Amino acid sequence: MPRKLAVVAIGGNALIQDPARMSVHDQAELMKEICASVAAIVRSGWRVVVTHGNGPQVGMVMRRSELAAVEVPALSLDYAGADLQGGIGYMFARGLRNEFDRLGMLTDAAALITQVVVDAGDPAFAHPTKPVGSWMEEREARRLAGELGWTVAEDSGRGWRRLVPSPEPRSIVELPSIRRLVEAETVVVACGGGGVPVVRRGGELEGVEAVIDKDFSSVVLARGLGADALVLATGVDRVAFDFNTPRQRFVDRLTVGEARRACEEGQFAAGSMLPKIRALIDFVEGGGTGVVAGVSNLAHSLNGRTGTRIVPDAA
Repeated sequence: MPRKLAVVAIGGNALIQDPARMSVHDQAELMKEICASVAAIVRSGWRVVVTHGNGPQVGMVMRRSELAAVEVPALSLDYAGADLQGGIGYMFARGLRNEFDRLGMLTDAAALITQVVVDAGDPAFAHPTKPVGSWMEEREARRLAGELGWTVAEDSGRGWRRLVPSPEPRSIVELPSIRRLVEAETVVVACGGGGVPVVRRGGELEGVEAVIDKDFSSVVLARGLGADALVLATGVDRVAFDFNTPRQRFVDRLTVGEARRACEEGQFAAGSMLPKIRALIDFVEGGGTGVVAGVSNLAHSLNGRTGTRIVPDAA
């Protein structure tokens, strides 16, 4: 009987504490704790596929491209995403192999550049909402918008940034390859940064200027693999109601109906927990268990000892 399969999504912020000063070597040090948590899941009997975000990192890559624009052509977002899938995937694969060797586990790890198909007619392309790249003065932002056709807006009171589309993921090009690696008991790192966004035009795949939400790509991946659980790793161990108020309380378990009502009541912030809960509702409605958990407690979250579990209404 095959072991159960968990898709574990790690946020890009888990790999970086200060975007202004964090080197790749610093990120690799943070990766050690994450890889230890993933190895603990594997050791407890699960097969694992890891996905990850790249929000802070893609900002750094785009800024590097902006600074070098006088010498070399600017980097498009699809290539930036692929660049980061390679770099962060390397850190994961190396960190996981080191951890497996340390524990005496005969387990392989591999990172796979993953393309995710989006709909060329997705309304998101007409309404860019995802901020990327560095903060700028309004005058500079408007100049670049005029020269490069960007959409720009003020972001978080820190300055102006470029906005790019965030279309919904439809399918994963490399899904058959990922499935074969999982069947071979390999821990796979895939769909980094939500995947490289591509559309189908004239029978061919073509990269597009967009960023896909990694939690929603993780849902598509988990469904495609028939995963038993989807774990979204965050900076907190459990979901909280009335967060950051005197009435704050943590919850260990929510049915789909309870989670949906909490979303409607505004319990979760739009830029942080809300998309995660919506992604898990989507996954659980198709079967399986959804979990929100802290990075250091991933293994315990799958056996119910920590984290917040989202389960079907009939459970």
